[in-house]
Amino acid sequence: MAEPPRSPPSPGPALPLRARLSFACGHFLNDACSALWFTYLLPFLHAVLGYGHGAAGGLLLAGQAADGLCTPLLGFEADRAHGCGRCGRRKGWHLAGTTCVLVSFPFVFSPCLACRDSTPQWAAFIYYLPFIIIFQFGWAATQVSHLALIPELVSSDHGKVELTAFRYAFTVMANITVYGLTWLLLNFQTDQPDHMEHLGPQDIPVFRNLALIVVGLGAVFSLIFHLGTKEKPYPPGVLPESEESTPLLHKEPSGPPRPLLLWKDWLLEPSFYQVAVLYMATRLIVNLSQTYIAMYLTNSLLLSKKYIATIPLVMYVSGFLSSFLMKPVNKWIGRNLTYFVGILVVLAFASWVALARPIGDEIYGLAVLLGAGSATILVTSLSMTADLIGTNTHSSAFVYGAMSFTDKMANGLAVMLIQNLHPCPTELCCPACVEFYRWVMVLVTGGIAVTAVTTLCSIMVWPIRIRCRAVSLQGLSSAMTPESGSTEGESQSGTVNVN
Repeated sequence: MAEPPRSPPSPGPALPLRARLSFACGHFLNDACSALWFTYLLPFLHAVLGYGHGAAGGLLLAGQAADGLCTPLLGFEADRAHGCGRCGRRKGWHLAGTTCVLVSFPFVFSPCLACRDSTPQWAAFIYYLPFIIIFQFGWAATQVSHLALIPELVSSDHGKVELTAFRYAFTVMANITVYGLTWLLLNFQTDQPDHMEHLGPQDIPVFRNLALIVVGLGAVFSLIFHLGTKEKPYPPGVLPESEESTPLLHKEPSGPPRPLLLWKDWLLEPSFYQVAVLYMATRLIVNLSQTYIAMYLTNSLLLSKKYIATIPLVMYVSGFLSSFLMKPVNKWIGRNLTYFVGILVVLAFASWVALARPIGDEIYGLAVLLGAGSATILVTSLSMTADLIGTNTHSSAFVYGAMSFTDKMANGLAVMLIQNLHPCPTELCCPACVEFYRWVMVLVTGGIAVTAVTTLCSIMVWPIRIRCRAVSLQGLSSAMTPESGSTEGESQSGTVNVN
């Protein structure tokens, strides 16, 4: 007799608010350091320390390459590792990464301790390189382990969106904190003459103190994360016994065990590459616009150095407000259309920068557009990644690590390319760099947005689907009777709903 169809498993009770907030705290240190790294590293190396464009771009590329190489390896190891003491395998790596960030990051935004005016730039490069590598290793370990917790803590689609939105809300709060502190430190330089409105060696204490404050606040938020987040303990390679791990096919208890997707299985999934390209394009838009916004403000728009804090602050306030709309908008129009709306807002920003000349107070409107658009596409792309993983949480760290690898390598190479194309190789800026940074902002937002739209169209035509699992379960379906409806159940459960 045919087995009656069964309803899909319940997503389980929602996480309490305290658990969601404590989880979101876990990436505050990473986000604050990332805001400093992307927004102020090039201005700090160029204008404050006086390094050339090639040396500054080389240090940023070295950091991105180290992060990109460490991330998939850490993801692979994090999926295999046992927990550390009371920490699970995710929280154990999070603790190790946080420690590396805390001990190394202050040195990145401090002058070389052994350098003099006559010290060659290659010597300073060697001095900063170990600190940058340690920082990027810790940053990658923290990011991968924190992202991998999302599909383990919640299993429903909207629960993942909500948890990702909480996480992004704290990302925006971290950025707001960094830019607010930057504005305060720049605004209260009592020993600086009024006419010095641009960055210079006199701003070394500003960035040094800013880095120290950031790691102090980040340590507090990381402690809250470890005290308030409870990870499900289970051995590596085995899914936890929960509703989240309900078999895709209903079978007799004596049947063969449910197959697991390993890292090499992900490499055979076309949807894996679709989501990777979309995530890479999203991160290129967000990170490159963040990297060059300060140079655009000071060199193209000729604004004072205080604007490198106020304009990014406006961007992230608008992003913070947009993050609260993610859950209802996703529920109303679906993942794909939500991402498309965010891309349209980014394209509106790029068009405005390309066509509007000169730009005065309109810069605040541009900041709102870029902040809202970036928040929308980033939250949605992370939700799509969680959808791709689905119930395969045992290998989720590898998936996030691979996505981050494409992001970091692409960002580092893009920055190095832009630095090598700079029209003023021997000086901080010249008349030619006014238009240069304007077109950089146009191309890193509008140009890359075209790639993102193309990838999104492919996802609309070929929805995110785990094909390897359907193939590996064919043996199970052959063992069942034809009347059991296994083919239908297999087809339905092999597709991830992204709408």
